[in-house]
Amino acid sequence: MSSRQSFATAAASYDSAAVLAREVGRRMAERLDCVKLAPHRFADIGCATGDGVRMLMQRYPEALPLAVDYALPMLAAVRERSGWWERLRGRAPRCANADVRALPLAPDSLDLVWSNLMLHWLPDPPALQAAFAELNRVLKEGGLLHFALLGPDTLKELRAATAKVGARWTAPAFLDMHDIGDMLMAAGFGDPVMEMEMLTLTYRTPRAFLADQRRLGVRAGLLGRQSWRDWRRIFAAWESIDGLLPARFEIVYGHAWKLAPRTAPDGRAIMRFQRLSRVAGSE
Repeated sequence: MSSRQSFATAAASYDSAAVLAREVGRRMAERLDCVKLAPHRFADIGCATGDGVRMLMQRYPEALPLAVDYALPMLAAVRERSGWWERLRGRAPRCANADVRALPLAPDSLDLVWSNLMLHWLPDPPALQAAFAELNRVLKEGGLLHFALLGPDTLKELRAATAKVGARWTAPAFLDMHDIGDMLMAAGFGDPVMEMEMLTLTYRTPRAFLADQRRLGVRAGLLGRQSWRDWRRIFAAWESIDGLLPARFEIVYGHAWKLAPRTAPDGRAIMRFQRLSRVAGSE
């Protein structure tokens, strides 16, 4: 099953397990408190069932909201959560079914792009670089990209258990925040600010942990594809704390501003000149 199919299938169960995404979204919103921004249009890219876009609608009630996801059932959930009065007034989120690397949006059309725990699901670094370039394209000059994704120390307890039993960790590696900062600058963003923190979820059993990842549609993407024989060995070596199994997630937060372009579409360098006023002084 492809990642698109996994997320589509998970739409009905996503909200029951999205504890981490909701907490990360809350912390992303807190970081916006320090940013002076009054967007006319914003987009939640990888919106899932719409928690992020609704948080932004409360923060920026005059802005036009756009919910983007490549799983159609997730967008259906966004629409279902819009009340009739909201739809009648034209205040419901506009929904777009699209891949972040090919957005159906005009250049320079957004003031704010928000993306919560989605970008790390892209298949490789070139795909993430393409996504950053596309997000730069649709943002206005001076627009803000604000995102969170998983970092390389995610689930290090399970990776340690895998090494302990001599198995091979088959899940993809997530990128370091310094590499992400370099990619942002290469895509034309300026002043990237990168932060990280570890958030821990606890589970009573491995079965409960696996059930959550299945409800979210991320089980294969997060854990790879081990045989059940290896999983039994790995879970047996997963060290508990006070009777609970810790699952630590490295959360990388980033924000960056779109700079004025350095080159024209035909590749020529753009030079900007500023007129300085001449002030006469007494002699």
